Amino acid sequence: MDLDLDERTLVFRDEARAWLAGNVPAQPLDSFDTTRGFEQHRLWEAKLADSRWSVVSWPAEFGGRDASLLEWVIFEEEYYAAGAPGRVSQNGIFMLAPTLFSHGTIEQQRRILPKMARGEQVWAQAWSEPEAGSDIAALRSRATRVDGGWLLSGQKTWSSRATFADCAFGLFRSDPESKRHKGLTYFMFDLRAPGVQVRPIPQLDGEPGFAEIFLDEVFVPDADVIGEPGEGWRVAMTTANNERGLSLRSPGRFLAAADRLIALWRESATPGQAPDSLADRVVDSWIGARAYQLYTYGTVTRLAEGGDLGPESSVNKLFWSHLDVDLHETALDLLGPAAEVKSPWLDGWLFSLAGPIYGGTDQIQRNTIAERLLGLPRGDR
Repeated sequence: MDLDLDERTLVFRDEARAWLAGNVPAQPLDSFDTTRGFEQHRLWEAKLADSRWSVVSWPAEFGGRDASLLEWVIFEEEYYAAGAPGRVSQNGIFMLAPTLFSHGTIEQQRRILPKMARGEQVWAQAWSEPEAGSDIAALRSRATRVDGGWLLSGQKTWSSRATFADCAFGLFRSDPESKRHKGLTYFMFDLRAPGVQVRPIPQLDGEPGFAEIFLDEVFVPDADVIGEPGEGWRVAMTTANNERGLSLRSPGRFLAAADRLIALWRESATPGQAPDSLADRVVDSWIGARAYQLYTYGTVTRLAEGGDLGPESSVNKLFWSHLDVDLHETALDLLGPAAEVKSPWLDGWLFSLAGPIYGGTDQIQRNTIAERLLGLPRGDR
C-alpha cells in the first residue's frame, strides 16, 4: 500500500489532533470498573459523540463521519498519543456494531447504534460459560421459542463491563438437539430485564471488571435476534474476527505505549549500568509496535479492496497479545523494585496477561492458523 497520506487524510488527522489537544481531560478519569469512573467515561463518550469523534468510521446517520478505515486507524493513533481515556463502550462500538452492520436489520441499526455511540447504552460481551470458554461451541445456555420471542436461560461468565453495563450480546443454543456450531442463535438482551441477575467478579485490584450473568427465562423479542435463528455461529464469527483482527486493539495503543517505554528508558537507564539486553528489548518493542501498525495498514487495504478479515485475524491476535505482555514486562524490568509500587505500568502489565486468553486463547488461535491457513490436518481433541 502507499504509506504517503493523501491531503484528505492529513486534514482529518490534523483536525482530530487539534480536537483531542483541546478536549482530553487534564487529569485521568477514574477506572471505568468503578461506579464513579463508569459514569465519568459515559460523559466522555457523549462529549466525543457531540463532535462526531466517537465512531468516526460509521455512517453520519448513526453519529459517525463516514471516515475510511485508514482514517479510523489514524484517529486511533492520535487518540492514544493524546492520552485520551479508555473506551468504556468498546464492546459495543468495536464488536457488536460491526456485527450489526453485517447482519443486523435497518431497524436494529437505527434503534441501537446512536445510543451506543453516545454511551447512553453500554454493552457487555456475554459469550463465555463455565464449561465453554474459548471453546464457545460447547455452550449450554438455551433459548426456547415462545410467542413473539424467546426465553433465555443459563449462565455466562467473565462478561466484560457487565457489572455496570446496560445490555449484553451473546450466543444461546436455540435447537436443543443440536451440537457444537449448529443450532445457535445470536441475541441481544437487557441486563435489567426480569430474570437477569448480575454478580460482579472482583479482579486482583478489587475492581469488578467482569461479572457472571444468570438468566432465568428472560424474555427477548424477535426484534433482538441478530441474523437468522440457528445461524448464530456464522454471525458470531463476524464479532470474533473484529475482536481479534482489527478493531479491539488498534496499532495506536501499542505505538503510544512504545513511545512511553522509550521515554522511560531515557529517564531510568544509567549509562554503563543498564544491561544491553534491556536496550534491545526496548528497541524490539518499538519495532513490534511499528510492525503491527504496518500489518494493520495492509489489512485495511485488503478490506478496502473488498476482502475480509477471515482466519488471518488469529495471526493478528497472537501477535498483539504477546507484544503487549513483552512491552510491559520490559517496562517493569526497567523500573526494578519501583515496579512493585502501583503504577500505570504495573496496571498495564496485569491487564496484558489476560491478552493471550480473552478473545480466544493462544491454543485456539494456533489451531485456527494450523487448520484454516496452513491446511494442516485436524488433530484429535
